[in-house]
Amino acid sequence: MKKHFFFSCLLFIALSATGQTERAQIEDRYKWNLTDIYPSDEAWNTSKEALVKEMEGVDSFKGRLTQSSKDLLDALEFNSGIRKQATLLSIYAGMHSDLDTRDMKYLGMKQEMQQILSGYSARTAFIRPEILSVEWPVIEALLEQEPLLGPYEKMLKDMFRLKEHTPGEAEGRILALSGMVYGVPGSVYGTFTNAEMPKPEVTLTNGKKVILDSQGFDRYRASDVREDRVLVFESFFRNLEAYQATLGELLYGGVKKDVYLARASNYTSSLEAKLYPNNIPVEVYHALIQNVNDNLPAFHRYLQIKKRMLGVDTLRYLDLYAPVVKDIELSYDFSEARKILIEALAPLGPEYVATVDKAFDQRWIDVYPSTGKRSGAYSNGSFYDGHPYILLNYNDQYNDVSTTAHELGHTMHSYFSNKTQPYPTARYSTFVAEVASTFNEVLLFDYIIDKIEDEDAKLSLLMDRLNGFKGTLFRQTQFAEYELKIHEAVEKGIPLTGKTLSELYMGIVKKYYGHDKGICYVDDYIHMEWAYIPHFYLNYYVFQYSTSFTASISLAKGLLDGTQGSRENYLEFLSAGGSEDPVEVLKRAGVDMTGSQVFESTISAMNGIMDEMERILDQKGL
Repeated sequence: MKKHFFFSCLLFIALSATGQTERAQIEDRYKWNLTDIYPSDEAWNTSKEALVKEMEGVDSFKGRLTQSSKDLLDALEFNSGIRKQATLLSIYAGMHSDLDTRDMKYLGMKQEMQQILSGYSARTAFIRPEILSVEWPVIEALLEQEPLLGPYEKMLKDMFRLKEHTPGEAEGRILALSGMVYGVPGSVYGTFTNAEMPKPEVTLTNGKKVILDSQGFDRYRASDVREDRVLVFESFFRNLEAYQATLGELLYGGVKKDVYLARASNYTSSLEAKLYPNNIPVEVYHALIQNVNDNLPAFHRYLQIKKRMLGVDTLRYLDLYAPVVKDIELSYDFSEARKILIEALAPLGPEYVATVDKAFDQRWIDVYPSTGKRSGAYSNGSFYDGHPYILLNYNDQYNDVSTTAHELGHTMHSYFSNKTQPYPTARYSTFVAEVASTFNEVLLFDYIIDKIEDEDAKLSLLMDRLNGFKGTLFRQTQFAEYELKIHEAVEKGIPLTGKTLSELYMGIVKKYYGHDKGICYVDDYIHMEWAYIPHFYLNYYVFQYSTSFTASISLAKGLLDGTQGSRENYLEFLSAGGSEDPVEVLKRAGVDMTGSQVFESTISAMNGIMDEMERILDQKGL
């Protein structure tokens, strides 16, 4: 088969006969250097023991918080310092655990920190009620007396805004202690699916045997051989189906936790409990779902183009990841990806690019999949005095380059926020968390598409960009609609079994993909796809991929069009952290998420890509 490579492709890691890579086979330069956090496990343990002892000092502030500006400052800085140290301990253990989910040592360290933090949260349950026992003018006067309280002003204002949802000391202590079990469903799900659940092994049409763990599924679902895709999809989801009852109980437990916490804090729904702390109206969530449903014809147009390019009589769900242009393989090793990304991100300026270079050179990135490693990808920006970390499972595909760009967006958001903001306001809201990541995807696409003259290669990349609209706007909203339905079910007293979860999921998938309209056939085993999505344990997280996606398209358009001040405004956005409400932070950058214009411009951009694809297809007579 003829292949187009834009750069030379080198495979340097040794693979076992089953396709699994042992971590020891990967060069150190492609692995995290976690000694930047602690030089050894022994140093971690020493720091942990010192922190546990230091935590006892919080009791000395009880009854003194509002007596003077100094007392309030001392208490808040003490608490902030404890949280900062505890975060370092937690991420060191957690990231080590992610590198090999079979390793019970680091899982135990991670769980130990969860218990310590839960105990500390219970111990500090007096702080909010004691501050809220006075009226706001008292706190306002203390802020005026002590300028060093400035970094805590927004937190204090939010505290009073949330007053009716803040439990008293006794109730708060109970809720804090409950934190010991909050993460159990998600943790068990992760350990079971990544480390202990048996993985199907299949033989592809070329005779190669592969194990369908998450990484294997991600890779081989994109096979250009339909027979292999049929085998991979059915084997992977039938395997999940064998554990439907257990996986259903785990997700039900996660949803019940969300509903319990919402009710314990006097919210009318779990959705309100998620959005109100960041001052985001629930209407934003509902409007997203409605807007996407209203624009499903644009999504169906995308599916019809995919069907046309694949040349199939019936488009099936299992075809959605297949390459649409024959004899094209966009393949890049990691060094090539670095070169591409540095050039693609150049419009963001020298400091941005120099920091991205550091990420590659100084082992901020754990690159390749290995046996037992957590699936997927993420960026962790919690190392405030150090640097962010990125976890990848890089497989030399263009999608992996895009994923790297995505996670670098998160990393740079954390880098600029940590560098610019004091610790109390450095952490940005999850509502804006996906803006920087999807912004980078836009820059990468714009860079790559301009370099390609071959029409087949261009069609391949245009489809990849459309896949981004599918995956980030439509698919994540599909997930968001599902999350809303399962939470509303529990709030109405309807129990969720694995079967119920599957039925609810299948109904939404068929609607989105036009199954009943003959647009895309959804095989029956896709009802288990909900069990493949770890984000459902993150409590209304995924909708922010969609809202952030629409915001990033508007922001990137300004930069690429050369709009005056667009780069400065965007870097200011990256540097804002949590200093303002997220909707206001985006407004300052030039995006109003309370209106419909941003969504409309996103659909317009999508239709523009489809216009170009149909033009090329018509020209080629396809």
